[in-house]
Amino acid sequence: MTLSAVGYCDELARLLRGSVVTGVGKTQLSFDRGAQQAVETLLSTRLESGKALVIGNGGSAAIASHLHNDLSKAVGLRSMVFTEPSLLTALTNDEGYERAYEFGIEQWAEPGDVLIAISSSGRSENILRAVAAAASAGCRIITLSGFAKDNPLRQRGDLNFYIPSSQYGYVELAHSVIAHYISDAAMAAVSNQTQHTEVTKDGNQIVQSRARDRRGGVRRRRASA
Repeated sequence: MTLSAVGYCDELARLLRGSVVTGVGKTQLSFDRGAQQAVETLLSTRLESGKALVIGNGGSAAIASHLHNDLSKAVGLRSMVFTEPSLLTALTNDEGYERAYEFGIEQWAEPGDVLIAISSSGRSENILRAVAAAASAGCRIITLSGFAKDNPLRQRGDLNFYIPSSQYGYVELAHSVIAHYISDAAMAAVSNQTQHTEVTKDGNQIVQSRARDRRGGVRRRRASA
């Protein structure tokens, strides 16, 4: 039976609350702690002048592009996706689709970068091959997956977000919520770093916001819709 609109949203909220986050060695983390670790990874990558490489297929590619947009503009983290049409179609034609993202990772990934791999099934060969290439390059890896709890992508990240559902709509929506949260939280942290405290002659402290952050960019905000 089709759920009502309210029921659909309630189910999405239930799945988000029931999401499972694991770290290295399959250590289980709370959702809050896992999300905080993801934010910390993004911030440390930015601080160390690394970059985020974001990949996904289909609806997950759209989530990847949106996250790339927010990380670049709102967080000030150098970010890349590999869905430029002419290059992607050339690679899929000549190398095979399973190789397309792997090629980009091999060409661009460097130690200290972070790969964010998004796959509802967690079984897409092109995603798994890209993850292997990123690991070989010394990247940190964050995965977002769903469907079967033993999907291979979930076993391969330093931080893994798993949504316990076999329905694309719910898994993709949950992944989008997680992506929005970590980019919003990272943006807030960067904005806080742009504040400084001035001490007046009488000893009072005044907190003022700078118009520009340490990278010289304007005060951070989301990209226009």
